[in-house]
Amino acid sequence: MSEICMGTMTFGSMADEKVSRAILDRALDAGVDFYDTAEIYPVPPDAKWVGRSEEILGSWMKGRSRDSLIIASKIAGPSGGWFVTPCRDGKTSLDRHAIEHAVEDSLRRLGTDYIDLYQTHWPDHELPFDEVLEGLDRVVEAGKVRYVGCSNENAWGLMKSLAASEMSGGPRMQTIQNNFSLVNRRFEDELALVCRREGVSLLPYSPNGGGVLSGKYDGGKDGGVNWPKGARFSLYREDAKRGAAMTARFVNEKTLETSRRLAAVAQEAGMAPLTLATAWTLAKDFTGSTIIGATTVEQLDDTLAAADVTLSFDVLAECNRITSELRYPMEG
Repeated sequence: MSEICMGTMTFGSMADEKVSRAILDRALDAGVDFYDTAEIYPVPPDAKWVGRSEEILGSWMKGRSRDSLIIASKIAGPSGGWFVTPCRDGKTSLDRHAIEHAVEDSLRRLGTDYIDLYQTHWPDHELPFDEVLEGLDRVVEAGKVRYVGCSNENAWGLMKSLAASEMSGGPRMQTIQNNFSLVNRRFEDELALVCRREGVSLLPYSPNGGGVLSGKYDGGKDGGVNWPKGARFSLYREDAKRGAAMTARFVNEKTLETSRRLAAVAQEAGMAPLTLATAWTLAKDFTGSTIIGATTVEQLDDTLAAADVTLSFDVLAECNRITSELRYPMEG
């Protein structure tokens, strides 16, 4: 599959259908054959548009060779508290019933009879791992899903899942989709070791730190924060109940300073900051494909360019130096 995966979480909210289709066309023209979506998309999660991203992607797929595309989707598990998922009226246990019904709904919206990679969007650690795997096994055996993966999982959960799969002979988590970028390197603490030893591929999302590494939130010489209209964290911060804490995790003094320093590194290396940020995730031996996002076609150029970039030892060393001095302020 392509080193770049086109994410769709803005499709139907921050990007309307016309713009979304143009983004998909541009990605396909650039050689991207891997597309990621989820039943809960677009973001921010809201009952008024839940499932819309899958519908837009499915509409775009019509008339194209299905075998030429690798389509990934996700079932919404327990979200961990910063919002309540609008899927299934908030009842998001990953039991057999929920998995089978969620797959059927995603297939209908996507207009296809199989999903290449089906992922648990959040883990359900209240259920026995073998019960979750049994639900996934049913949809794999039915030919509705080819491979399975997880997202927003921790090292303990991934290892428990792999052990349960080994014991039962059920489907094995082939991928893990977690937040990973130059402003959030937590994946390297433990999960990178699991991926290397167990042969699981990371599909990093938010390789540009949710847009922070583009520099668009930088308030300039006078400091402070710029809040671009329509940008993700500009929207999130307006929702004090759900999004303010999430915004503070990504847009803060340390991440903005990291962005400023890395922009200088990128300029010296002759590339855009977003190209550097995306290429950095691709340089990791545990990365399978990096998931990018966009709300306009123009935003794609710098991130798509990363597929053809090999970062030098000196650039990688400077990235490590900066991020070690400005340790990522992420928790959770």
